[in-house]
Amino acid sequence: MTTLTHHNVHNYFKLNGYHLNGKELSRVAYSYIKEGDLYEQVIGEFLLDWFDNKDYIEVTTSGSTGLPKQVSLQKKAMIESALATGDFFDLKPGDKALLCLPVQFIAGKMMLVRSLILGLDIDVIEPSLEPLARNKTKYDFVAMVPLQVQNSIKGLVNVKKLIVGGAKMDTSLEEKLRPLKTKIYETYGMTETITHIAAKQVGEKAFSVLPNVKISRDERECLVISAPSVSDVPIVTNDLVELISENQFVFIGRIDNVINSGGVKLIPEKIETKLIGKINARFFVTGVPDIALGEKLILVIEGEKQDFAPDFFDFLDKFEKPKEIVFVPKFKETGNGKMLRKPSLEG
Repeated sequence: MTTLTHHNVHNYFKLNGYHLNGKELSRVAYSYIKEGDLYEQVIGEFLLDWFDNKDYIEVTTSGSTGLPKQVSLQKKAMIESALATGDFFDLKPGDKALLCLPVQFIAGKMMLVRSLILGLDIDVIEPSLEPLARNKTKYDFVAMVPLQVQNSIKGLVNVKKLIVGGAKMDTSLEEKLRPLKTKIYETYGMTETITHIAAKQVGEKAFSVLPNVKISRDERECLVISAPSVSDVPIVTNDLVELISENQFVFIGRIDNVINSGGVKLIPEKIETKLIGKINARFFVTGVPDIALGEKLILVIEGEKQDFAPDFFDFLDKFEKPKEIVFVPKFKETGNGKMLRKPSLEG
């Protein structure tokens, strides 16, 4: 059996309808860099990096859990990730795919790698919030962030399988997606794991890991990922999880976000889930310093000030009720659309 390398291009691979081999792709890449729009220039630069003689790619993290940083990912590991995705989602050579994510980040890069390695017929379009607005093509496999999904619900009739990553899907979006025939999966992963290492179908509670991934928890009850094909060492996360089995887990929240208010530990993500659908704007809850409590729970809402009835939060547990409501004109986001809590509050 021939070992796949980053120089391999599957003979079923197509880019915007054209069969292209490695040399032809390099010529397309130069053309993109010289004459293309900004998103095409980024694709061109990635393709040249992919086909060069280095065994790694430099990738910038999204910065959603800290400052953006450069990490080196082995091309061999990216190929293994592509093969695992192909197995998990049953992707076949010739399947029609859509790239509507920015290739600056790992999710966009991996859509190209999957296509090259698995032999997908991929259309590349400029990233936008409404990627299916004027696109009536039928696709077997598409990846989006939640905001794109929110704006593409009608168009999903033309998509067989959709993976959603980059940020957590809220309950109200999931409810809108449940009646659709499209198979829709929320994914779990990060740049260091070369996109997703687990996924769950809309309506399911627990994530299931991809092939060759093992999971455990550390003493903080945070997820530890062992995926030898993509990382030589276990990846310790700051994500609080409940382990269901050796290959399934439920995401609870980020340990960085936990609020210690008067000795009571509050998990913002749990409270936010209860508030979804009740506040007509984007929002999050967080803790701020307080002399009496150590930290007090506040609710941060994007947009103009709203008035809430005195009993509005009565459905929440005693300690989950916000002590203060703060209104912020516009939340700050990462380059790929993830909301930044602390910078949004700081203004």
